[in-house]
Amino acid sequence: MSSVILAEHIAIISAGQTAKIPASVRKMLQRVTLDAYGLMLSARNTDYIQAIQSSCVDHGDTTAFGHGSRFTMQDAVLINGTAVHGEDFDDTFEGTPVHVSSVIIPAILAIAEREDLSPDTFIRSMAFGAELICRLSLVAPTAIHRQGFHPTAILGAFGASLTASVAYGLSAQQTASALGIVGSMASGIIEYLAEGTWTKRMHPGWAAAAGIKSAVMAKAGFTGPRTVFEGTHGLFKGFAHDSIAPDFGHLESFGEEWISSGLAFKPYACGTMTQPFVDCAIQASKILSTGDIREIHAHVGEGTVHRLWEPLDEKRNPSTPYGAKFSVPYCIAIGFLDGKAGLNEFTEDQLSRDDIQSITSKTTYSINPEDPYPGEYVGWLDFVDFEGKTHTIKQACLRGGKQEPMTDAELEDKFKNNLVFAGLETTDIVSAQERINHLFNPKNNIRECVRALAMIGEKP
Repeated sequence: MSSVILAEHIAIISAGQTAKIPASVRKMLQRVTLDAYGLMLSARNTDYIQAIQSSCVDHGDTTAFGHGSRFTMQDAVLINGTAVHGEDFDDTFEGTPVHVSSVIIPAILAIAEREDLSPDTFIRSMAFGAELICRLSLVAPTAIHRQGFHPTAILGAFGASLTASVAYGLSAQQTASALGIVGSMASGIIEYLAEGTWTKRMHPGWAAAAGIKSAVMAKAGFTGPRTVFEGTHGLFKGFAHDSIAPDFGHLESFGEEWISSGLAFKPYACGTMTQPFVDCAIQASKILSTGDIREIHAHVGEGTVHRLWEPLDEKRNPSTPYGAKFSVPYCIAIGFLDGKAGLNEFTEDQLSRDDIQSITSKTTYSINPEDPYPGEYVGWLDFVDFEGKTHTIKQACLRGGKQEPMTDAELEDKFKNNLVFAGLETTDIVSAQERINHLFNPKNNIRECVRALAMIGEKP
């Protein structure tokens, strides 16, 4: 391993002004901001957002978007981050699954609402934070999940810390400390899988709030370990399973090239690795009817089993709508029967449908040793009819990802549909898109743009 101290290396690059942000990254940031804002408002009427809001008893000067109240910065960021990720409809990185916008966007919008950031600082803050999350996810792919932690919760905290450090103008020394500090704030176990409870939803919001706090503490002189990544007791010792050796080369090359421009946008409101199987099911519905199916057999990546397939009885009959999002049998059923898997397909009413249960009960799986997960996400379903004939359907990539990216028009449609779901009128939807575009016009005042965006869809 190189003698470079990784946090220090990352801090020097991000605190300087020499690294050029490619146009592809700037475009990606505009797209994820649009997507994230739509998702932020789509969750505003949900029970879990209302619960968090009720727990926030202190008033402040930072916006929870889509609401009329103002909160402390920490609480607002928690609410906004939870809302973006709450329905698992946000972007993902294909190298190994991690979510970026649900951490970065709430953090930078909260800071920009209060601070007079230049357009360049606004972009650079997001760009470096997003890039760090993606690169951290490649250091030891699947190892954090295997250890029982949610990668976005852990790695997202570092991305938010770097975003906040750049936004607040921290020195390289202070930035390295902020990264060291946030290592002791990162948290998020995946036991939500047992009962489909809400904790995963809050992980990005908590990570974003922790990232901001770490930067503020570092700016005030608090110190953290520079060896937070590679140290004897560092990130990958504590949060990653030791069966996968970390490759720190992904951090050593930070700033030399950019990989975050390839973030994937989800067409369906469910777990990342379920998406290709939804596509397979939709394709199958065009040639088969429910009465034709004796068995559905899925060929899956070994690393997905503990989250998406087991315990099989729970996955065939999810206890909650949220649990259904991480059930491949359910996602197959909803794709086959309804031809879609949006926000309306994961509700309490859907869980009790007899036709869905008739499909899930016929669904089995086996591990495919050739499955490319986590490098790529693919789907493979065998539909066996009552005559014994097997109809094989495959999806070769994650739609919305690097091989089949979502077009601007498709992303805008998703954005509009999410705001309709949130109860916004057409005029507000148009205004919201315009104001997001204004954020990325270098001639505009960022703080004024964010404050204007905060007024969209306010409710008492």
